[in-house]
Amino acid sequence: MHPAAEHSPLGKSSEYVSTYTPSLLFPIPRAAKWAELGLSAETLPYTGVDVWNCFELSWLLPSGKPVVAIGEFTIPADSPNIIESKSFKLYLNSLNQTAFASVDDLQAVLVQDLSGAAGKPVGVRVRRLEEVEAEGVVRLPGVCIDDLDITVSSYDHPQPELLRCDPAKAVNETLHSHLLRSNCPVTSQPDWGSVCITYSGAALDHASVLAYLVSFRQHSDFHEQCVERIFTDLQRLVQPEKLTVFARYVRRGGLDINPYRSTEAMHIANDRLVRQ
Repeated sequence: MHPAAEHSPLGKSSEYVSTYTPSLLFPIPRAAKWAELGLSAETLPYTGVDVWNCFELSWLLPSGKPVVAIGEFTIPADSPNIIESKSFKLYLNSLNQTAFASVDDLQAVLVQDLSGAAGKPVGVRVRRLEEVEAEGVVRLPGVCIDDLDITVSSYDHPQPELLRCDPAKAVNETLHSHLLRSNCPVTSQPDWGSVCITYSGAALDHASVLAYLVSFRQHSDFHEQCVERIFTDLQRLVQPEKLTVFARYVRRGGLDINPYRSTEAMHIANDRLVRQ
């Protein structure tokens, strides 16, 4: 367990406060998990963001009438802190009985509070239901590797030694899998996700990639750190010219978390998958 997470509200009985309480947000430093991967804030081999979608965003108009919307939050991957997910939910629920004069006023408060917790500016969009509904759901790009025939015997921790590539064969390809699963490091609840890998470099053996992803099945870590581990393991093996790894996780408590990591500046398409 991340030492800071022991003091978070995650896994504990909590009172749900329904009036604005920014102090509910609980930041967890990224540095300890970066160090596990041999990284630091100064040596991160990627850029990216963590995209959070909130499907339970609600507040009051000055008249007292409630409003519902969907919130989209983008937290820089190099921010000093992640925001612990239950504290995020508790904070968002604290807006439920709070009146805001306009959506712009609400958005300004969200930017201020979330940026303060993350330690870097956080992007915020408050989206109308009709807007998100019109976008529908999408499929991940590239080749799905889930139907490959593999034998699996261990699920306790990620096994990068399973990964194989052919240095004599250079490719530019995109792979994806819906079989990513890990556990919350505090509550041990399962986190289900789909992962997409785009790279240019020595050709990965697809079956070995699938076996590697399945090896996360009983691993305990936060969403962001699982994606960073996948990124660094692939980068160290393939030494690619370009590499992008992102995951789209199934929501829990009205929130989904979608980490994106890349060697390139990238456009983030916050497209929902069928399980989201």
